[in-house]
Amino acid sequence: MTKHIRINGQRLWDSLMIMAEIGATERGGCNRQALTDEDKLGRDLFADWCRDAGCNVSVDEMGNIFARRPGSNTDAPPVITGSHLDTQPTGGKFDGVYGVLAGLEVLRTLEEAGVETDAPLEVVVWTNEEGARFAPAMVGSGVWAGEMLRDEVYSIEDKAGKRFGEELERIGYRGDLPAKPRPIRAAFEAHIEQGPILEAEALQIGILTGVQGARWYDLTIEGQPVHAGPTPMEARRDPFMGVLPILEYCYELAEKNAPWGRATFGDIKAEPGSRNTVPERLIVNVDLRHPDPAVLDEMDRLFRTFVAEACEAKKLRGLVEELWHMPVTEFDPNCVDAVRSATAELGYSSMEMVSGAGHDALYVAKIAPTSMIFVPCKDGISHNEAEDAKSEDLEAGCNVLLHAMLRMAKA
Repeated sequence: MTKHIRINGQRLWDSLMIMAEIGATERGGCNRQALTDEDKLGRDLFADWCRDAGCNVSVDEMGNIFARRPGSNTDAPPVITGSHLDTQPTGGKFDGVYGVLAGLEVLRTLEEAGVETDAPLEVVVWTNEEGARFAPAMVGSGVWAGEMLRDEVYSIEDKAGKRFGEELERIGYRGDLPAKPRPIRAAFEAHIEQGPILEAEALQIGILTGVQGARWYDLTIEGQPVHAGPTPMEARRDPFMGVLPILEYCYELAEKNAPWGRATFGDIKAEPGSRNTVPERLIVNVDLRHPDPAVLDEMDRLFRTFVAEACEAKKLRGLVEELWHMPVTEFDPNCVDAVRSATAELGYSSMEMVSGAGHDALYVAKIAPTSMIFVPCKDGISHNEAEDAKSEDLEAGCNVLLHAMLRMAKA
């Protein structure tokens, strides 16, 4: 019987703190960007821990790591879990890493208890989930799922001109296994929420039913560069005069589609970038999100229409280039129910929700039945050195992961 098995919460916490020492920053966070020396050290440590837990470790050609605990049925597809070890430049201790080490703690717990599952269990480290060094995000799971091309990802360069494929080779994690889909019985990903909802509601577990959709754009607005002093305001073709109403309109779009509408402007660049020259060009990063595909499509249409109208009114040229479309993802009902049932039997408080952020589970869900488990993080802060979580919440999420996986692996 596995009903009364629980993970070792202290061991999980200790593992998280040891991993956090790799790439530790002065302000208490982590800088362990993809394919850096720090990423290699984190990968090496994880692989050593997995071997110590009796797992076989393999690496595919994208650097994705698979730690496998055999099951009694050698022909059965595995039940997998995992996330990522890479971080933002000023990232925290828990984003991604929690999902990886929670998976490891599940395998350690089962090994100690002598529990044999029907299906094999695997913990996966997906390469470059963050996309901080090599954009776009989630390329390891994206190539594995057949949504991205390996050689195109290999050719991506970071800001220093170093190529993804060469850096993967340099750190010794360009494996021999093909990065391609294979049969998976079920997949789960545990993660901190990266938002404030669970903490505000004083709940321990988020049961994820899907991931909201997102569209990333580069908005370019071109005008005429002129001297800042002699040129009257009414005579200018100033890109900023066009962009301001566009930004305000995007915020209105998100507010009209509350509570799940989102509009974010992550970066803005003025060219030529001279203090006393009206810019010739503005390039703005735009991010629109919503969990309803029809609503997101309508937000896209309205955004494009307004850009054209706003630029025409100011005699500017506007260009909207969509860089990435992350479709709305609905998770598998059976996997969601496994998380729901495990949460109820363990007696944890919970709510059902959709993820506001993209995760590797989004691509995995294209191949295998999938769901996610959220736990609260302090003040909803993530992608920040101040990112924090309570050990008891991390333990609760890991226990839910354990019992959801056992349900699908038929222990």
